[in-house]
Formats: sequence, C-alpha cells, structure tokens
Amino acid sequence: MVQSIQKSISLHEFLELPETKPASEYIDGQIIQKPMPQGKHSIIQGELVPTINIAIKPKKIARAFPELRCTFGGRSLVPDIAVFVWNRIPREANGEVANTFSTYPDWTIEILSPHQNQTKVTKNILHCLSFGTQMGWLIDPGEKTIFVYHSNQHIEFFDQSDKLIPVPSFVGDLQLTVGELFGWLLE
Repeated sequence: MVQSIQKSISLHEFLELPETKPASEYIDGQIIQKPMPQGKHSIIQGELVPTINIAIKPKKIARAFPELRCTFGGRSLVPDIAVFVWNRIPREANGEVANTFSTYPDWTIEILSPHQNQTKVTKNILHCLSFGTQMGWLIDPGEKTIFVYHSNQHIEFFDQSDKLIPVPSFVGDLQLTVGELFGWLLE
C-alpha cells in the first residue's frame, strides 16, 4: 500500500533525507513511498533491464537503470526502469556515471504492483513526457497489458501476445512482443 506523509516539505529538504526502502518519491510537496515490489513486478523488471541493455549498451546508444532517482520539474521520481541516451547520462569529471540524475529519462518504464494507484503512476509518466521523455510504458501484469505513452501524449495499449511493443526511435534493434514479456512470468 502506498503511504503518504501529509506534512509539506521542499524538494531540497526531501533530497536531504535518507533513502527509504522501498523508495519514496517527492510529488507536489508530499513524500509518497512506492509499494514493495512483488513477484511479477520483480521478474519483469529483472528481465527487462538486461534485455534493453543488450540491445543498446554495447553500441553506447543508451543505458537502462533499475530504480534510479530522477529529479526534475519540481519532482523526484524513481521509475522502475529509467533509460537514458548515452550522451545524456550524467557523468563526473573522470567519466564515471554520476550518482545524481537531475534530469528526465529518455524512456520511463513503470510496472504496476498490486494495490498500486494507476492514476499516480500515469501522472508520473505524463510528467516525464512533459519535460522531454520520448516514451513511457506502463506494464500491468494483472491485465497482461502494456500502455505505451508517446511524447505527444498519444496513448496505445497492447494486450495481444503476438504484438510488437513500440520502443523509442533511439533503441533500434529491440523487438519484444507482449507474449515474450509476459512469458517471463512462466519461467
């Protein structure tokens, strides 16, 4: 169940707080803790990150990060998977990936957990799109459906096992069907 603390604080104050498990997000002055991932969520997230990275990381096109805090536009969100185009990955002077990502992901992916508020998750995806994210996915394991949010905020849904799920244009070679994604739940 999502918990929320009612006292309004600033984004700066929120970022000074210690991290929580599961992660908390800062939305409209409130701290909202994400629900603890359960089996289906964990399997999909655990399989999807390397599947994406195999297609994009070797060519230094982009990189997928699980549970990465992204702070931008007055919010601090932790998408289940955040994908950043290679040249937008924040880096330190020595070239290492930075710890702080003060920008939007190029592709945001959320996996709905039981009892998670779909409206809140959708608002987070739309927030990302309004700041420059190219595509958002909302994966609903219970309904075996993937909602795809395009940068122009056009929404499509995919629930037929043979259908290819659209990916952002920068991804290129990744081809994944609805059946393949939800098939991970049977392995």
